[in-house]
Amino acid sequence: MALIKCPECNADVSDSALKCPQCGKQLRKPKRGFFGKIFLWLFYLFNILMLISVIAGINSTSQLIGKATSEAEKAGATIGSGIGFMFTLLVWAIGDIITGLLALLTRPKA
Repeated sequence: MALIKCPECNADVSDSALKCPQCGKQLRKPKRGFFGKIFLWLFYLFNILMLISVIAGINSTSQLIGKATSEAEKAGATIGSGIGFMFTLLVWAIGDIITGLLALLTRPKA
């Protein structure tokens, strides 16, 4: 463990310190741990997968409604796709809360 000079106040500070103990200048940024990186990437991947799911659902719904021959089929496809869309948004919201909290709780501490 070596000593370095603080660029702000020129005090001797350990090279492993995040902040200068005298003036409080931040010397280096804290880094996420292993699990912090995993949870952050899990948060990003979950959001990307949910976005792809919503886009694919909208695409298949438009094709299904376009192929419907009667008004009853169109109404059933519209109602069913609306229910499916709302369920997808509910899963997205719950998943975002869970993965977001995990990413937030494993962020680096200053």
